Amino acid sequence: MSENSLEQIKSPEQTNSSEKLEKSTIKNKHAYFAGIDLGTSGCRLTVIDKNKKTHHQATITYQNPDKQIPQLWWDCVSNLLKALPLKIKQNLQSIAVDGTSGTILLVNSQGQVTSSVLMYNDLRATEEAEKINQLMPKNNGGQGASGSLARLLWLLKHEPSKKHAHAVHQADYILGKLSNNYQLSDENNCLKLGYDVVNQSWPKDKIKKLGVPLSLLPIVVSAGTTVAQIDPSEAIKLGLPSSLQCVTGTTDSIAAFIATGADKVGDAVTSLGSTLVLKLVSDTPIFSPEHGIYSHRLNNQWLVGGASNAGAKVLQNYFSQQQLDELTPQLLPDKTTGLDYYPLVKGGERFPVADANKQPKLSPRPKSDLRFFQGILEGIANIEKQGYMKLRELGAPQVSSVRSVGGGSKNKSWTQIRKNQLAVSMLKSKQTEASYGSALLALKGYNEKGYIKE
Repeated sequence: MSENSLEQIKSPEQTNSSEKLEKSTIKNKHAYFAGIDLGTSGCRLTVIDKNKKTHHQATITYQNPDKQIPQLWWDCVSNLLKALPLKIKQNLQSIAVDGTSGTILLVNSQGQVTSSVLMYNDLRATEEAEKINQLMPKNNGGQGASGSLARLLWLLKHEPSKKHAHAVHQADYILGKLSNNYQLSDENNCLKLGYDVVNQSWPKDKIKKLGVPLSLLPIVVSAGTTVAQIDPSEAIKLGLPSSLQCVTGTTDSIAAFIATGADKVGDAVTSLGSTLVLKLVSDTPIFSPEHGIYSHRLNNQWLVGGASNAGAKVLQNYFSQQQLDELTPQLLPDKTTGLDYYPLVKGGERFPVADANKQPKLSPRPKSDLRFFQGILEGIANIEKQGYMKLRELGAPQVSSVRSVGGGSKNKSWTQIRKNQLAVSMLKSKQTEASYGSALLALKGYNEKGYIKE
């Protein structure tokens, strides 16, 4: 993996300063580690200590989340870091950043933006996706219009420039601003850029055939790897230590998974938001693009996931928030309704069944709003069950426990309904903030450098 070797991007000065840092910080009892989450609606900062205890959290909400530019991200990150309490600033040891999956842009050799930003939910690159699907193997995560590889092809076609030097994801851009090095990325962000996470290399021949200059591709390392020290000028501007270590982050959804504490084979996390997303720790990778299933490398294990189009968003079509609040305490989780619903907002499903023509099933509707409400929750719980069964069918391990995140995780009756369906332990998530998961990566990178000794 010579093309991805960190030795190529470390200078002797960096190595020497790292050795000095090790000697000066081993005895530091007040060491802090920061995680930044660039989410869909805002930017959040979490700071923890070496015992993983949270000492500081802060958020800046985007006024217009549908119109994001790199300067907005950097302004938010800068303001959050500048506002840190002095004690934390002085003892901040490392930082890691997560960002939305598939969001990509191009920058020049100095890190100046040279293209538009194509966000995680931008699906314009359909022609490019078809080209990728024909060329890339089935187990490559770069397939589909939701991948950063398709978006990169679109940018190169519609916004060509000789100034383009680096293709960067959202998290990569902030890492570059902090370290003044825009060559670096992590395996999780690069999965959708076509990086082969199984062989840990770029499929260069196929990338070339797509017309992507290899010089644009980042040097890829695993999430939670210390790769650089903060750029001296940025350290001064932000009021941070010049010894601050920059650690590779991940995507926002994986950072949220890490935050829950799920880390053993068989541990699963269900996200109960607008849509239903399942993730499971596996000892083997699984790829099934027709089901939207792909695998991320996470430490020495794999994170297998799938996402249904069903989810809590369908409830908004039938109930106000006030109605939901009033009905929830009346739910009878141990007395099933017998309604066989498939709660889609509109036609089409991707996981656990791949059927573009699948239609919502929300009838017959009973006269009782309570029974209708519970029937929908049971329907989503059944899809969750079928989803984990599909992962098992494709080679994933048996689910041993499930943690929950998202708004629906707060509904205790729904949790019981799901427990009845899944027949596994429902564990409480240690944390649910993605920024906490990134802070854990910052701590991981620092620990592996040997700077902390218990």
